[in-house]
Amino acid sequence: MKVLIVGGGGREHAIATAVAKSERVDKIYCAPGNAGIAKLAEIVPISVMEFDALADFAVDNKIDLAIIGPDDPLVGGIVDVFEARGIRTFGPRKNAAILEGSKAFSKDLMKKYGIPTAKYENFDDPKKALSYLETAKMPIVLKADGLALGKGVLICNTLEEARAGINTIMIDKKFGSSGSKVVIEEFMTGREVSVLSFVDGKTIKTMSSSQDHKRAKDNDEGLNTGGMGNYSPSPFYTKEVDEFCQKHIYQATVDAMAAEGRPFTGVIFFGLMLTEDGPKVLEYNARFGDPEAQVVLCRMKNDIIDVMEACIDKRLADITLEFSDEAAVCVVLASDGYPEHYEKGFPITGFEAFDGKDDYYCFHAGTKQDGDSIVTNGGRVLGITALGRDIAEARSKAYEATEWIDFSNKYMRHDIAKI
Repeated sequence: MKVLIVGGGGREHAIATAVAKSERVDKIYCAPGNAGIAKLAEIVPISVMEFDALADFAVDNKIDLAIIGPDDPLVGGIVDVFEARGIRTFGPRKNAAILEGSKAFSKDLMKKYGIPTAKYENFDDPKKALSYLETAKMPIVLKADGLALGKGVLICNTLEEARAGINTIMIDKKFGSSGSKVVIEEFMTGREVSVLSFVDGKTIKTMSSSQDHKRAKDNDEGLNTGGMGNYSPSPFYTKEVDEFCQKHIYQATVDAMAAEGRPFTGVIFFGLMLTEDGPKVLEYNARFGDPEAQVVLCRMKNDIIDVMEACIDKRLADITLEFSDEAAVCVVLASDGYPEHYEKGFPITGFEAFDGKDDYYCFHAGTKQDGDSIVTNGGRVLGITALGRDIAEARSKAYEATEWIDFSNKYMRHDIAKI
């Protein structure tokens, strides 16, 4: 079969790596792809938001399955466009992708259906938001309602910081139209855990747990990023936590979306906080996380095509997900200055060190081919990932492998998976 993957980051490289393992797949295309994905797929120079051009390509090339990676096209309705053209597509339709597209929607959904989450209020008037802050308990969390590349969340320790945050989001519009509405949420404490899941509209099957490191600098200092590293599984995600979440969060979310007339097919990412009062939902994403996909998919034993088609055909209940007992750790090599100002276009060397090593992965995120060289082309450049008998061994191997790669403004955290 022929598969089209839409996207061009580390997540899509991880998806392409999983797809390439399927004996059912003869040909992979990726739009727009990157220099790493180009070793597995034919690159198609069409951006993720050019829905009609992508659909034309899929029809002309008789694509059997399209897989949508990023949030923007999902929230924008690419699945609806593809399905209207008769293209078999893995991902939620626009009315279901709102689960990630609007934080206000997802918080209201959780409140309506009793899904555990932090207390909150929604505001579309900055004056009312500022007035609410005067009596709110600090620290407090401000969230731009819409998509903001994982950076539209501000944790404010003082009233002054919170006021400045409202100005940043709602008045200065640092995150664009995503800040037209803001969610003001109580600050929760505890361990964060991420759980990815496959969903077919009615049935949900969870993948292995993982743990993200969002802050730019060691010891969780610096600005929020799209993720500086990850490990799987999380030792804090116990059997008891799983049993609670399966009953009160995972299935409850799928049932709530169906009850709202928004049946969800695809991947739901659950960002959880393990509080003293039990697990609570921090956020939903409507697709594979990045870099969560990098550490979870390399541990999945199933043929990913079988699972995705079972979701589309509403027969996920027939699938048993299987994951290796190994642990995985991903360390992101970024451009120094990310997530704010950074230079790109620097040649990258050392890729050949990964050749023939089945327990090491070099997932490309922000790279491009420039003549005979592969150069940096983004804030997060590579996701260096390794498998090990446990997290400690996988961590040691991942950091060992970061030394194989070199580029001029290479930057990374040194405490990923240090638990």
